[in-house]
Amino acid sequence: MSHADPPSSNCCTPARQPGTRPEVPSAPEAAGPDGVAERGRGSEAVVLPGGEFLMGTDSAEGFADDGEGPVRAVRLRPFRIAPYAVTNAEFGGFVAATGYVTEAERFGWSYVFASFLPGALRRISRRAPQTPWWCGVERACWSAPEGPGSDVAQRGHHPVVHVSWHDALAYCRWAGGRLPTEAEWEYAARGGLEQRRYPWGDELTPGGEHRCNIWQGHFPTKNTMDDGYRGTAPADAYAPNGFGLFNTAGNVWEWCADWWSTDHGRDPRTDPAGPPSGTAKVIRGGSYLCHDSYCNRYRVAARTSNTPDSTTGHMGFRCAFDA
Repeated sequence: MSHADPPSSNCCTPARQPGTRPEVPSAPEAAGPDGVAERGRGSEAVVLPGGEFLMGTDSAEGFADDGEGPVRAVRLRPFRIAPYAVTNAEFGGFVAATGYVTEAERFGWSYVFASFLPGALRRISRRAPQTPWWCGVERACWSAPEGPGSDVAQRGHHPVVHVSWHDALAYCRWAGGRLPTEAEWEYAARGGLEQRRYPWGDELTPGGEHRCNIWQGHFPTKNTMDDGYRGTAPADAYAPNGFGLFNTAGNVWEWCADWWSTDHGRDPRTDPAGPPSGTAKVIRGGSYLCHDSYCNRYRVAARTSNTPDSTTGHMGFRCAFDA
């Protein structure tokens, strides 16, 4: 496997298959004073001091082929990052202000978890290769997450999904920000804890308390929803980490700025930004579909990738800003 290739064992995030694709949507200009809600401009972003932290893990429970290790000291300059993922309401404001059309809308379809679909729609929707629990659903997009007949009217404060890397970047630029680098994302997600498995420590459910939105039960057929959610949870569900960030484990995967690589040996250890080019972009944090029987990538050091035009019902993003 080349250093630029997505992990071959990735069953978490189906990618669009190669073929004709629409033109990459252009990114609108940054918003003026009245162009975006205050949080979108970064006024609520958490200011982080940066400095040195230990990135990655050498734990045996990780995925070595994903390039989770080796543990390495990384130094970051100060930056700001949103306390939670961009919501449907925020993304809707962006679309209303700019007329932006997402890649899922341009393609005409996106991936939806099969059990979320009514039987008739599930039967006519093509399945993702090697991951048959994903269906390519016509007209599924950010505002219709399960395809025709669905909407986000009751999910305004849930993370927006069915957004590609290009879509996420366009929103961040409009809001006067950017996507976080992978190193910034992990530093922020750790919340000041060094080399812990999760943003709150090493135990998944301390005292029996659920701290994140992941799958309980038998994947992919039975979700007991012990954590309270079948799909996405509100963007500020559960307690924040030590830096005040919500849902850096589970809920939705989050796009990072970096191209994917599993070779960290030649990376600069100060403000690393990943390789200069590649075929897939890094995503971090896991999602509501993660389960330790097949994808325990809700650990804070876990990582995977997807092609920048891919969209699914469990991938979102949060904005970062220069300090």
